[in-house]
Amino acid sequence: MRTDFGWKALSGASLVALLFASPVAAANEQVNGYRLPDSPILQTNGYDWWWHNLVAVSRADGTAKPFFFEYYIVNPALAQAQPVYGNNGANKPSYAIVTAGTWGLDAKKINNFYPVSQFSADVNVMNVKIGANNIANETYIAGSVSLSAADAAAHPEYFSDAGSISWSLKAEKFLAFDPGYAVSDIPRDLAILQMFWFVKGMRTKYTGTITYNGQIYDVLPESSYGYADKNWGTDYTNPWLWLSSNKLVSRKTGKELPNSSLDCGGGRPIAAGIDLGEKVLVAFWYEGTFYEYNFAKLNAGVTFNVTETATDIRWSITAINVNSKVVIDFSAPKATMIKIRYESPDTGTIKHKNLWNTGFAQGTIQLYKGDLWGLFGWTLVDTIDGSMGGAEWGQY
Repeated sequence: MRTDFGWKALSGASLVALLFASPVAAANEQVNGYRLPDSPILQTNGYDWWWHNLVAVSRADGTAKPFFFEYYIVNPALAQAQPVYGNNGANKPSYAIVTAGTWGLDAKKINNFYPVSQFSADVNVMNVKIGANNIANETYIAGSVSLSAADAAAHPEYFSDAGSISWSLKAEKFLAFDPGYAVSDIPRDLAILQMFWFVKGMRTKYTGTITYNGQIYDVLPESSYGYADKNWGTDYTNPWLWLSSNKLVSRKTGKELPNSSLDCGGGRPIAAGIDLGEKVLVAFWYEGTFYEYNFAKLNAGVTFNVTETATDIRWSITAINVNSKVVIDFSAPKATMIKIRYESPDTGTIKHKNLWNTGFAQGTIQLYKGDLWGLFGWTLVDTIDGSMGGAEWGQY
């Protein structure tokens, strides 16, 4: 039986055009739902997750601290009565995870594993539940994780730090980034992309409280600088780049930009087995105006360079389309970072052993306007200072 649907006969360029350049718009609410049921492939060789990060304020001393929360599932059709750990390739993994953590000198990532039987989600809207009390929907996320130091040391298969975090947060998602046709029905049903990305909450106002190792943190909507996205697929991109910032200040006015947001993501997309080369998508909201630099729409160009030293990582990105350009330069110290680890659905191994992740990225965004891809030059609109940004970089 023929199963390639003719995809291998397509060139990389034509496949890009098919996947991304179509004017068909994706349905936001549905895309943000549970995506593994879209394809039998994903049921036995796929992952899905919903990610959230934000800034909270210590009730004790008023310091700002970033946190993150993730609801994750892998290979649900391979479920057993208890979580199946990959154990460095011994098994194909099958479990749900609730993860919470923080960045800084006390950076932590705490994982609590559950059997797939304790996971439920809606395919039409974001409505996730793991265990009895860990829930995530479009307007509310809540949960708790805890692990003792003894258990963390005794169970390397948890790839987790010790500690405890609980949270109860309302969410108002008011800026988004929809990559378009690539996340609509046909590409999803055929599981064409190795790694899908959808950003329902590119800028999100969170409200509520977080308790971290017994200390209470307040989350205030205007200073939460929140973000929420989801990824799903059959494996993880390599290299892996992500950069986001919602704490943005205009140098032109000296004021914060409450209706602005930066989001960059990519690496090396694989579509229907075709390596499309190293690519990055850039989305930038500037006070109500949306600037998109999407390589797959064939009308934009993005170049990037990530420099890693023993102490820091620097993200340098330049993106151009027919009438605008952004020049992005951010960095973060490794001392504030964690290393995110995911077991691959197909092999059970952790391929990315150095996937650096932070909530302390800071730098500048220069926004320019022009015509005909800058044929007659570019005019600087604003230089924006960004901080408390989420960022990732890893390759193997």
